[in-house]
Amino acid sequence: MSVKQADISDKPVVFRQATATGRIILGRKTLQLIKRGKLEKGDPIAISKTMAILAVKKTPEMLALCHPLRIEHVDVVEKTNEGSIEVVVTVSAHEKTGVEMEALTAVSVALLNIWDVAKAYEKDERGQYPSTRIEAIRVVEKVKGNGGA
Repeated sequence: MSVKQADISDKPVVFRQATATGRIILGRKTLQLIKRGKLEKGDPIAISKTMAILAVKKTPEMLALCHPLRIEHVDVVEKTNEGSIEVVVTVSAHEKTGVEMEALTAVSVALLNIWDVAKAYEKDERGQYPSTRIEAIRVVEKVKGNGGA
């Protein structure tokens, strides 16, 4: 079986936008420490937002068949909920192909960075993560052209 990147040479450049979301389940104590800015490694929200933006730019380096794109805007919103932090990333560009892989990559990397910064507070007495998990990563909206999907 051969492997090849999709041929987009005949596709028109149009507005593309994708929004992806996901969440990390954390313990109540960890979430309280995050809200109070008491994690030893720093602010996981600020770190994960920065890394989400960087992940958008690096997506073609991590996904073998993903086209390099000229990203025009990245918006990262993080919401602390009861028992979790939700990450929502919207990526926009005028391009020949969609930006959903960039949005999904950004959400994934943001959530991994939150885990990394908070992991010391999530471990049990055996060093395991009994309830910490990343879940529900998905594309919630994709736009192509003048608002058409």
